[in-house]
Amino acid sequence: MKIEIDEDRCIGAGQCVLAAEAVFDQRDEDGVVVLLDASPAPEHQDAARQAAALCPAAAIAVRED
Repeated sequence: MKIEIDEDRCIGAGQCVLAAEAVFDQRDEDGVVVLLDASPAPEHQDAARQAAALCPAAAIAVRED
């Protein structure tokens, strides 16, 4: 799995952090997503997929490599 984010699309809703805090965080100054792990371990992959599905701005892309 490979995760990519589009910071320009991010609206700072924080759904990604709530769904997968081991994979995503937010910048303090504007709430934009921060990718902590572009290739999460198997135990975090389902949460990362859920975060991508929940993102209201579709700023998270998940590639299944």
